[in-house]
Amino acid sequence: MVMPYDSTPDTLRHSLRVAELMGELIKELLDRSVRHDLSKTREPERAVYDKFVPSLRATNYGSVEYLTLVEAMGEGLRHHYAHNRHHPEHFANGINGMTLVDLLEMLVDWKAATERTAHGDLAASLTINRERFDIAPQLMDILVNTARHFGWLAAEPDHNAAS
Repeated sequence: MVMPYDSTPDTLRHSLRVAELMGELIKELLDRSVRHDLSKTREPERAVYDKFVPSLRATNYGSVEYLTLVEAMGEGLRHHYAHNRHHPEHFANGINGMTLVDLLEMLVDWKAATERTAHGDLAASLTINRERFDIAPQLMDILVNTARHFGWLAAEPDHNAAS
């Protein structure tokens, strides 16, 4: 007599394998959480950030004044982008070169950056960055859904802004 199939052992093995693979993602996220932006504490970045961060905090993200300051950061900022994968500027093809882990760190970085200024707003930053980095509609939805899931949005990004 053939015993009826019991899917429980296969399901439990699958569940353990998924946990193992998710552990790899979690480890990567934890490693990045303790290494995030440490290059800013060393030259050639530190002097540039010491000089420009106070002015950047006083400007509105995406404004002409902000963009002028970012351009003036020159080699220090280019070094930062070259050594930090959570920036689209790190990749020759921008956001399309990023991994999901890069994207998660990027979104968290954008959220934390909005908290450093008086007028910071993640919804506004997402709207600006959608155009700045040519974020595809589907990816934009995923970023917004993630931010919404964690309660990071005080308002909704403008999905209708011109790209």
